[in-house]
Parts: sequence; C-alpha cells; structure tokens
Amino acid sequence: MLVKKISLPVKLSRCNYMTRQLFISMTGLFMVSGLLAEVPKYSNEFLSIGVGARAFGMSHSVVASTGDVTAGYWNPAGLIGIQRNMDIGLMHAEYFAGIAKYDYAGFAIRIDNRSVGALSIIRFGVDDIPNTLELIDNNGNIRYDRITTFSAADYGFLFSYARSSKVEGLSYGGNAKLIYRRTGDFASAWGFGFDLGFQYRLRQWHFGANARDVTSTFNAWSFNTEDLEDVFLATGNEIPSNSLELTMPRLILGAARSFRLHEKISLLAELNTDVTFDGKRHVLASTPFLSIDPHLGMEVDYNKLVFLRLGIGNMQLIPDFENQKSFDFQPSLGLGIHWRNFTVDYALTDIADQSIALYSNIFSLKFNFNLPSTIKSD
Repeated sequence: MLVKKISLPVKLSRCNYMTRQLFISMTGLFMVSGLLAEVPKYSNEFLSIGVGARAFGMSHSVVASTGDVTAGYWNPAGLIGIQRNMDIGLMHAEYFAGIAKYDYAGFAIRIDNRSVGALSIIRFGVDDIPNTLELIDNNGNIRYDRITTFSAADYGFLFSYARSSKVEGLSYGGNAKLIYRRTGDFASAWGFGFDLGFQYRLRQWHFGANARDVTSTFNAWSFNTEDLEDVFLATGNEIPSNSLELTMPRLILGAARSFRLHEKISLLAELNTDVTFDGKRHVLASTPFLSIDPHLGMEVDYNKLVFLRLGIGNMQLIPDFENQKSFDFQPSLGLGIHWRNFTVDYALTDIADQSIALYSNIFSLKFNFNLPSTIKSD
C-alpha cells in the first residue's frame, strides 16, 4: 500500500509544571528555570530566523544599534530611532531550493515625540504538500485524482511599543507576540508570549538588551486525528493528543561603537551574545545550566548612502573522528543603498561556503515617510 507517513509535533506537559515555569520566568530566574525544565530546546524556531537583510549581513549583531522598523523584531526599544513618522519594511526569502517560503512585513508609526508603536508579521511555510492518504480507494486502485495538497505554515504577529525615558539616551520597549501554527487540517496551535527590550546610547557607544519570551511562550496544540487513525495504526505512527509546547526565555546582549574614519566614511562595530537557559547547546560556550553564542558584525557607510557589511556568527567547535576540535564559523556579507526615503539591502549569509551551513541570498526593502502633522508633543 502506498501511504505517506505524516509526523505531527507532539508536546506533552503537565499543568502544574507549566504554572511553575511561568512563575520562575516572571521572576527573572532564567538559570533556575533551565535547571528545572525538561523542555525542548527548539520551539517556535521560525521566530529565530531574523528579519531585514542588514541584520543578516551583520550576522544578527544588531540588538544595540537597530533603529528602524525591524527593531520591532530585534529589540523593540530601538523603534524610537525611526527617522520619520512612518517606517515600512518588507522581506522575502526562500529556503531548501525554494521549497520553504519566508516572508516579513513591518509597520512602525510614531505616536508622539517619545513613543512609537509597531506591528510585525512573519510567515514561514511550505505550500502544496501532496496528501496521499486517499491515494488508494476502497477497491485497492491507485487514484491520482484523489491526491490533494495542504500547507504547513507558521505565523507570528508582534505588537510592539517603545518609549524614550527621562534618562537621556535610554529607551525601553516590549512585544506582545501572537503565534499561529497550522499543518493542513491535521493540527493547529495558538501561542502567546512577551519580549522586553532596552537600549542606551552614550556618545559613540550603543548598548542593548532583549529578553525574548521573558515569561516563556506557550503554544496550545490541537489535533484532528479522525481521518488519520487507520493510517497511523497501519504505518506504526503514534496518534497525537492535544498538548502544550513551551518556549524558554532567551537573553540577547549587545554593545556597539561607531567610529569616524573619514569626513564621509563611518564604521559601526557590534558584538552580540545570545544566552539561553535550557541546558547545553552546540554553541561556542555551554554548560549544563546555560549556553553562550557570540556573534559580531561591522558596517561601513559612505555618507550614509552606501553601506558595506560583514559578520561572523554560528561559531562552533566541531569534533572530528579523532575527537580533535576545529573552529567553525559562518561568515556573511551585506550591501545597502539608502536614497531619500528608500533603502534596499542585500545579504549573502555564507561567504564561499566557509561553514557547514548553506548560504542564502536575502533582499529587503524599507520605506519611510512623514504623515500629516498629527503627532502630539509629550
């Protein structure tokens, strides 16, 4: 019998366990939550891909310097830096030879002189997946006309707010995240979570911090197994049941400094560090309690018109068959052109296949403009 096996995500947990994790996360004891939690390390990973070709060209090292519409994703506090009343960003990318599509749209609007609101929409999906569950009819005949298609897609909606404080150079912001995941008519999930961000600028220095999923993010999965039970039993698949999925907190710290190299040439260098609290990961530095993943980027601009970007990320120590470790990293390269209200950015995420990661070509667009004068002073 020609039957396609379909594996659906199954995440099991207990209500009291979730309550305990929520309490720990809200109190900010990230390390303690990592010790107590037996949860998957990789949940809602489509929200870790990133947005904007500028950030990809700098290996995601932008948490301290981001100051446009993409700050709604990288660090909501940076939304204060938008240059005009309205900022719009768009990005499209394809992965796995075009099988998977990744799209982003962001909108930021200045509320008053000290605050900005934004909406970011992210979709990662695989479309037109053949469903061969009904390929063979009741008489044992193969019926290609019975093949249908479905999509497996993840959606993220980020509602952001940023405000400058009374302390000069200090801004703060937050995200409320709504997540929707769907695999055809077989399974779907709704999730909700929060991010908190801070930025501080002192002369040529920029500092930033973004606490993602600060209260942990929960996805509630529901499964429609009515049409799958016979196939699952015949193929040895476990029938899933409704469940909860937990995304643990992540802290991203960044520091950047700008340099004036020439009258019209400037350099920005930034170092970021991702700190996770869900146990040992395959990153540059890790312990049973937390993992540290550093990455850095540089941006050289000519008169704020043309930008050249370089980045190094995904640093790892890779063991060989003799248990000798070699240093591996993923370099990236980016270009940007800013003309009046338009910005076009490009990034190549693995130069010359230096690392084991595959390269991707990323393009993004930004447009900013002033709305009619309705901004109130604060």
